[in-house]
Amino acid sequence: MEEFLNLFLNTLQHDKGYAPNTVMAYRNDLTQFLDFAHNARPALTQWAHVDKLLLTSFATHLTERYYTPASIARKLAVLKSFFHFLVARQLLAADPTTDLGSPKVEKPTPQILNADEITRLLAAPSQNHTPKGLRDRAMLELLAANGLRVSELVALDVDDLNLPMLTMNCAGRGNRRRVLPLHPLTAETLTQYLERARPALTTDPAEHALFVNPRGARLTRQGLWLVIKEYVQEAGVAASITPHMLRHSFAVHLLNRGEKLERVQHWLGHASATTTQVYTRLADSLAHRAE
Repeated sequence: MEEFLNLFLNTLQHDKGYAPNTVMAYRNDLTQFLDFAHNARPALTQWAHVDKLLLTSFATHLTERYYTPASIARKLAVLKSFFHFLVARQLLAADPTTDLGSPKVEKPTPQILNADEITRLLAAPSQNHTPKGLRDRAMLELLAANGLRVSELVALDVDDLNLPMLTMNCAGRGNRRRVLPLHPLTAETLTQYLERARPALTTDPAEHALFVNPRGARLTRQGLWLVIKEYVQEAGVAASITPHMLRHSFAVHLLNRGEKLERVQHWLGHASATTTQVYTRLADSLAHRAE
């Protein structure tokens, strides 16, 4: 059973381009189910012997241990993906998750920053003229002006920028690449960072990362989170700000300016317009409040 599990995870990482953190989350969910299944049925040795009753029992087990509906829905979605994979590869004759239900999850309304909060946050690193300050200003401007995911920003390489053409090549989820426009002011900030700050942070010609830490290595998601937390405190804005709120704010402000949904979907790198429509509802709600 471990062999099929590893085959699935390797396919996600190497063929579909899933991020290592995502693959690890899939592994944890599948391993949790496998541990439950072995405890419930010690003689279980094949995925073909997993049935709907066992899957339903797993969902009940999670509910009894006070997992949230969102967590349960995610774990069941992982199991469905796994069994779909096995059937598609003809490693399994039937899919036991075909009629498996899932808890209804109410999606929370995205939280956004107002224009004043964004201005104050972006201004905070402007007071720091060190290489770190120039780096941080460039990162925050990219997040706010382009709606990048944190994982997309830290994955950027220097060669992904085309500053003369004011464009940027971005690798999104599933390694789907998209070309995004750069605002001239953002391009100017990036130029200052590349000329005055990055050479002071790393002199290694083999390091291609656009944004690096003080040790000269690629900045991590955790490192970026700490940077944002630092400037949130300096700017005196709401303590609950997360990096993703800049992405939410970017989307809503674009729609409020009359940008088409399809264009916003492209900028955000959403595979489906349904995902982007949540911002349309939020933009409409804010517009009604302003009337």
